[in-house]
Amino acid sequence: MYVKSITLDGFKSYAQRTEVTGFDPLFNAITGLNGSGKSNILDSICFVLGISNLSQVRATNLQELVYKNGQAGITKASVSIVFDNSDKKQSPMGYEQYDELTVTRQVVVGGRNKYLINGSNANNTRVQDLFRSVQLNVNNPHFLIMQGRITKVLNMKPLEILSMIEEAAGTRLYESKKEMAQKTIEKKEAKLNEIDTILREEITPTLAKLKNERSSYLEYQKILRELEHLNRLYIAYQFVCAEETKQKSIEEFKEMQNLIESLKARLNEIDVNIEDLSQVIEELEKKKAEEEAGVLGELETKLKEKQKDDAYADSALDSKKETLKSEQNKEKVLQKQHASDEATLKSKQKDLGEISGTFEKLESDCQDDAKALEVAQRHLHAVSAGLSSNKDGEEASLNDQLLAAKNDISKAETEKKQSEIRLTHAREEITKKKSDLKKTELGYKKDQQAHQTIKANIDKIQADMKKLGFDEARRQVLHDKQKKLKQEVDSLQNKVETMQARYPNLQFTYQDPENNFNRKKVHGVLAKLIKIKDVSTATALEVVAGGKLYNVIIDTEQTGKKLLKDGQLQRRVTFSPLNKIAGQRLTPEMINTAENLVGKKNVHTSLSLVDYDKELERAIVHAFGSSFVCDDDSSAKKVTYDPKIMKKSVSLKGDMFDPAGTLTGGSRSQGSSLLLNLSQLIEAEECLAQKKHELNQVELEINELQKTTKQYETLKQRCELQVQEAQHLEVRMAQSSHGVQLDEIRTLQTTIDEQEEVSKTAKDTSKKAKDKVKDLEYKIKNAKSLREEELKEAESQLQQTKKKADKSSKDKKSKQQDVDSLRMEIDELNKDLASCSDQMQSVHEAMAGFDTQINQLKEAQALTKVAVKEAQNELAKLKEQLKACSKEINAKESEQHKLANEKNEIELRLQDLDHQVTKHKKETKEAANTVENMLKNYEWIVDERQYFGQSNTAYDFKANDPKEAGRRIQKLRDTKDKLSKNVNMRAMNMLGKAEEQYNDLMKKKKIVLNDKAKIAAVIAELDEKKNEALKTASTKVNKVHVKFAMEM
Repeated sequence: MYVKSITLDGFKSYAQRTEVTGFDPLFNAITGLNGSGKSNILDSICFVLGISNLSQVRATNLQELVYKNGQAGITKASVSIVFDNSDKKQSPMGYEQYDELTVTRQVVVGGRNKYLINGSNANNTRVQDLFRSVQLNVNNPHFLIMQGRITKVLNMKPLEILSMIEEAAGTRLYESKKEMAQKTIEKKEAKLNEIDTILREEITPTLAKLKNERSSYLEYQKILRELEHLNRLYIAYQFVCAEETKQKSIEEFKEMQNLIESLKARLNEIDVNIEDLSQVIEELEKKKAEEEAGVLGELETKLKEKQKDDAYADSALDSKKETLKSEQNKEKVLQKQHASDEATLKSKQKDLGEISGTFEKLESDCQDDAKALEVAQRHLHAVSAGLSSNKDGEEASLNDQLLAAKNDISKAETEKKQSEIRLTHAREEITKKKSDLKKTELGYKKDQQAHQTIKANIDKIQADMKKLGFDEARRQVLHDKQKKLKQEVDSLQNKVETMQARYPNLQFTYQDPENNFNRKKVHGVLAKLIKIKDVSTATALEVVAGGKLYNVIIDTEQTGKKLLKDGQLQRRVTFSPLNKIAGQRLTPEMINTAENLVGKKNVHTSLSLVDYDKELERAIVHAFGSSFVCDDDSSAKKVTYDPKIMKKSVSLKGDMFDPAGTLTGGSRSQGSSLLLNLSQLIEAEECLAQKKHELNQVELEINELQKTTKQYETLKQRCELQVQEAQHLEVRMAQSSHGVQLDEIRTLQTTIDEQEEVSKTAKDTSKKAKDKVKDLEYKIKNAKSLREEELKEAESQLQQTKKKADKSSKDKKSKQQDVDSLRMEIDELNKDLASCSDQMQSVHEAMAGFDTQINQLKEAQALTKVAVKEAQNELAKLKEQLKACSKEINAKESEQHKLANEKNEIELRLQDLDHQVTKHKKETKEAANTVENMLKNYEWIVDERQYFGQSNTAYDFKANDPKEAGRRIQKLRDTKDKLSKNVNMRAMNMLGKAEEQYNDLMKKKKIVLNDKAKIAAVIAELDEKKNEALKTASTKVNKVHVKFAMEM
């Protein structure tokens, strides 16, 4: 292997890329002038070979090898040497397949240094091994023989000469590799000794100890497993016994409880019966006393009052009927007046139409006369100025007018000739087109007939669609309205549900307690049955009613009992039966005293501030009847503590004053008043109901339309298909040759008509212009005589025109007044008609209201008559009741005595049962606690309890005696306690870790031994190669020495 070429780029003095070639395989010398760079080429070879002593290449660091130290813009130095590798005997190891080897070394300013072998990156060691394998060790002190080094070589000692020969023979590489391998073997030997020490001193004794501890631990675990099994068996047996005891106690307790409940029920029944009998007896006695004291007189008085109410109802009904009749007469008068006004309005509108036509004609004449007056004035002005004017009033000299007239004649003649030429051409073309038209007429007529047939079909389909009466626009309107109503209903529904959720106590839901239950018996929550008149009093009214606002109003106490028993109520409810509750009303004297005390406007009774149904009066009086509402605290205080009143008062802020001396007030909840929110909720619910009703109506109408929609859509589709076919035929007819020719003939006919009109207009213009020329020529000849005559004529014409314009303006103004007068009368009539319509609407509404009132009065009249009859029946029955009353009282007292004796016997029996129940409760509780504690302490019972006592299972009490298991458990516990003191609980884990560590160390030891054997083999191989190299070198030296001796 020898150098073929060297390429230097940025290395020392070689700033530009420089390639040096032509090297001899055996001997080379570099010659040149001083400073030409001879030494730099040798330095570059040393640089590539990897010299480590930079002083040999005259540098202190790698950056100094870059051209001018990188100061001249060159930041890197690169040297590439191409070696001839054709002699495979001298080829480096591993590169025998390459004929050439290119080794490159590059250094960058900053210290970056890299090697490339045949273009691939390589490290420094690989490059050194490559060169040393072919005896090129640049770092050998004898590799470079510099000036003055020859004498030192001649005076070398034997060892130094041997070193130089070994390097020259290439055996030095093997020695260095061998030294490195021996150092590695020493390290491996130390590691092996360390592993043996750990195994001998730590791991092996630990393993022996842990194996002994493992056997003890396994025996301990066996005892634990057996103990756990026996424990579970014994606990399961105890659990089953406890459950049986518990179940037996529960059953016995239930029997006694049922007996107690039945006795208590009977006792309650007896109490209720005794109480009922007492009440009945008391009521009978009271009733008897009342009746005897004067009930008869009261009934007679009541009868008279009912008869009086009946007479009042009859009178009120007659009065309303008279009022209704009066309104009906008023409606007839208004209708007659409305018809009269409509007739007058039509007459006036007709007159206005006639006068408007005359007025428009007068206005047009007035405008024409004004224009004529302006033309006459311009004509007079032109004549006075010495000019003449034409009929249009344009000012110009006679010569200018003559010239303009001749120009008009010339233009008219030109237009006439051009139109005649166009006419001739168009007539020739139209004659030709008409003759060609007959050739294509047959096909066109067929299409025309087909088009007419389709048109007839379209008209028929459209007639059928009209007969259906389907309004597509109406359907769209209904769908839009349905969508809008659904959105409004959803919004209102959400609003109502949100408000209802805020007050759950106001929602009273129940199940019918019996079949065919009349839900009208349940009126609902009191708060929802009233309506406050003034929102400012909402807080005060809420304080007045308090918890009674949430009471449920029902008709009788029997309804309440049914609801409590079978109504499936979701919360506690307080019922207010209308037949039982009674409230106190404020007397008129109290109300007058309060009004006089603080002023009528500052105090009101609570009852007067709410609206309610008369049927619910007892419940409303119960809640609001006995208190005042005052505007402020001072007024409330005065009213409450007045000696003549002494009733509760509430201020608008919600502070309550009680005559007992208590005062309730202070900060209220931040939310708005319940009653105020409730009124909003009721309004929202009413609005929701109305919107739902409207939505149902719209959906019904949509469903009605849907019946004809399908038939209408079919007809519409057929119509659209026919229309498309007709359009297609029209396009085909228009695009056919016959259609095109027809269009061209129509266009030519239009052109002929236009040109004839142009020709006619040109003839008229030419004639007028020729007449004007003659007139102007005459005027030019007789200008002086004609000027005075023309001036007089212009003045006369101006006066006539002015008179005519004044007259038409005067007539126009007169007619304008008539038109304005008629329009004002029509506007007044329209207002009167609108007012009359409003009055008729009001009368109609009033009549409707009177009809409703009359119906209500009729119902009231019927009720009063029924009341009169009932009073008469009550009076008739009273005497019979008085007779039977005494007999009934005696019977009830006897029954009451029997029930009292039975009650005493039941109470003695209950005392005995209570003592037995207490005992069973204690036993049941103990058994239940035992079961509960066992379930809590032993979680496995829940999963395993289904197998307790089952045969062929771990809990088979027949195969495994639980009592024997209890004795065995005690023995095993003693053995376990003894072993637990000496057993290492972590022995298994520690043994596993120790065995794992032992195996790991054995693997490492095996790896180290394998590495040691491989290194020993490498050393032996290196010794063989060294011996071969020495033999080869010795043979070459001997040959050279013999040759030299022979030459000598």
